[in-house]
Amino acid sequence: MTRRAALLRRLRRNERGIAMVEFALTAPVFLLILMGVFDYCWQMYAQQVLQGAVSKAGRDSTLQANATDQSALDDAVEAQVLKVFKHARVEFSRKAYDRFDQVGVEERYTDANDNGSYDDGECFDDFNKNGRWDADRGADGNGGADDVVLYTASMEFDRVLPVWKMLGQSQSTTLSSSTVLRNQPFATGVDAPPDECL
Repeated sequence: MTRRAALLRRLRRNERGIAMVEFALTAPVFLLILMGVFDYCWQMYAQQVLQGAVSKAGRDSTLQANATDQSALDDAVEAQVLKVFKHARVEFSRKAYDRFDQVGVEERYTDANDNGSYDDGECFDDFNKNGRWDADRGADGNGGADDVVLYTASMEFDRVLPVWKMLGQSQSTTLSSSTVLRNQPFATGVDAPPDECL
């Protein structure tokens, strides 16, 4: 038997380097999954921070003391978010409705051509008094006494782990949180305008 054949037979039976080869094959997949789990957990934590801050601000915004100036509440939410996510960009929106069942509902209109959607020139009720038909009848702002308010905060921040790049995703991600509450009856509320055709 030649030396080469004996060496090959000995190498075939040798199992000393097998763990290193197996690790080299599985490590990239394992690390990708591990970073994905960490990234997902970080985003879940961000969502909880945002939701907690929005819930507190939403409750505080219904009180008469905060009815006219909502900027302090927005600042409090932003400060809470920035404690954990220092470079996050936070934006806010408020829409006011007369009743809970109107949240996210379009303004009524007369479907003159029966196509199931609003077309320019069709008659509609301008609930939010902005002079145009809207798919959401809510009026911008915090509304008045007894109004139902949809308060939404959105935060955009950069992910900390490179998993987003490996999976072809964007580095930044946006999360949002909303709460729906009714203002206290601190003054006389204003009901929706009567049916009118514009």
